[in-house]
Amino acid sequence: MSRRVVGVTLDNLDHLPPKCRRCVFWELAPHIREQAEEFGETGLEKEAWVSNVLLDWGSCGRVLYVDDVPAGYALYAPPAAVPRASAFPSGPVSADAVLLTSLRVMPDFEDGGLGRVLLQNVAKDLTKRGVRAIEAFGDLHEEADSCVVPAGFLQQVGFKTVRQHPKWPRLRLELRTAISWKEDVEAALERLLSTVSVKTAEPALG
Repeated sequence: MSRRVVGVTLDNLDHLPPKCRRCVFWELAPHIREQAEEFGETGLEKEAWVSNVLLDWGSCGRVLYVDDVPAGYALYAPPAAVPRASAFPSGPVSADAVLLTSLRVMPDFEDGGLGRVLLQNVAKDLTKRGVRAIEAFGDLHEEADSCVVPAGFLQQVGFKTVRQHPKWPRLRLELRTAISWKEDVEAALERLLSTVSVKTAEPALG
């Protein structure tokens, strides 16, 4: 089973699930979103948003493929590029953070740790670009059709609550913590293998 993660572009935007491809919950202010939904132009609005962020800021998402089948995706951007962020009561997002707006794994690929893989890739991208932290609004109710990332998932992968709210707390992940997940595991494995090798190499007594 091969697995790869690539940046979101206008060429692979259609690899997002159809509902998410047309969703502009984050990308438009609430009143403008209502107008777009009324006139059926949300797909074009989503494309325009991705295009603008790519041009003005750079990579704003990741798509994960398993055997060349889209298995999950994540979208993120500076809070100033996310109109909906200002409507959340647990805001505003910290000035040194990028806002993770969406992270979803397709139903056929759930429970395989791919959500963590996606976030790890997002963290590496942002760390290379000098970003200090990722913040996200979490959904404590974890509703099935919510456009907000489940708070439980965010907490499981290391996010910590920075502002409480009964439904939409704001959580934060320091990027050094995210990057250290894989490095810590690899370092522990290396130490273990080193210990085994040393013990094996010791001469027998007698």
